[in-house]
Amino acid sequence: MTDFKKPSTFAYKNVDGLPVHVDVYPPASRVNQEHHPAVIYFHGGGLTVGNRSSWFPSWLHRRTVEAGMVFLSADYQLIPPATGSELLDDIKDLFRFIESRINQCIQEGWVASSRTGRPFQIDPHRLAVSGSSAGGLCAYLSAIHASPKPRAVLSLYGMGGDMLTPHYLTPKTEPFFRGREILEPSDFAVYLYPACLVLPPTSDSPLAYHPPTYHIPGYPANPRMLLARLYLQMGTFLDYYTGSHEPSLSDALRKLYDSRARNDQAFAKSLAEAIPVAQRHLFPQIAASGDMPPVLCIHGSADTAVLVRESENLVSILKNAGARAELVVVEDKEHSFDYEATAEGEFGGPEGLFDRAMTFLQEALAHP
Repeated sequence: MTDFKKPSTFAYKNVDGLPVHVDVYPPASRVNQEHHPAVIYFHGGGLTVGNRSSWFPSWLHRRTVEAGMVFLSADYQLIPPATGSELLDDIKDLFRFIESRINQCIQEGWVASSRTGRPFQIDPHRLAVSGSSAGGLCAYLSAIHASPKPRAVLSLYGMGGDMLTPHYLTPKTEPFFRGREILEPSDFAVYLYPACLVLPPTSDSPLAYHPPTYHIPGYPANPRMLLARLYLQMGTFLDYYTGSHEPSLSDALRKLYDSRARNDQAFAKSLAEAIPVAQRHLFPQIAASGDMPPVLCIHGSADTAVLVRESENLVSILKNAGARAELVVVEDKEHSFDYEATAEGEFGGPEGLFDRAMTFLQEALAHP
């Protein structure tokens, strides 16, 4: 049997000499199949940090390959210096690679490693996407813009469902993000506009932590791990996401909050119209339509990193547009609850939350 824990790694594109990689995990079983459906996973990290191994969803990977499907985990360019436009280009290029080249790469790797038998292959017309946190935004963008179009979206506390809110726009002076401290912006000067514009492109920024001897044991040692929180704290996350610093998109949206009544459809429309036309396709809440594939959102009710209202809003938009969308709210759970040590025992039993997610994916990918 193939070792389904060990991936093959391929560069699906190059950016100024920087290879952008995807890991491909083979199915654990190949009963009566040569071309297998696949689940494409995008990691979290606020779009600013991480790689295809960061916050790896072991529960989803294991269930996917045991179901006879291929599991892919992809890198993408990080902000800054990238913006949502480069991120979307990466997503489209990844799907083009899967459609046109990945099976040849798998075959060549199979031969080079002197394996016997026939290599597994991916059916490019049976793809699903999943992502955690910022990876959920990548999954939404895939479903809206990528070709071949994925058949299903599994979003795990995904961002992107309602980004025109005070959570993204309001400068904060008190802890707001999982109870963590307010950051000092000057400590991150190289990552602030305009200095960030000269940063080299990166798609691989691994997690790193200080040792127990540090004055704050286990504190992030990679400054990128704090950038998303910093941009949310400053109320400028959307400037970095869109690249609209001068004039500041965040400032324009804040002025609307300061001058108009809130929480009605007219106000929501005015916010969307304040986004430059050339950037609206980067916002799932604006770009999503009735031709989206089925979407399952799973979100903790106590999430302070990506508020549950994001999933609530997007599911409502999709349902009103005629798409199939469902939200499962996990009561009293914070961000990344599926990585907790007790998660498998709490959600991994028969007919539990993890099985429910897998059933959703399997039903969407069952037939050629």
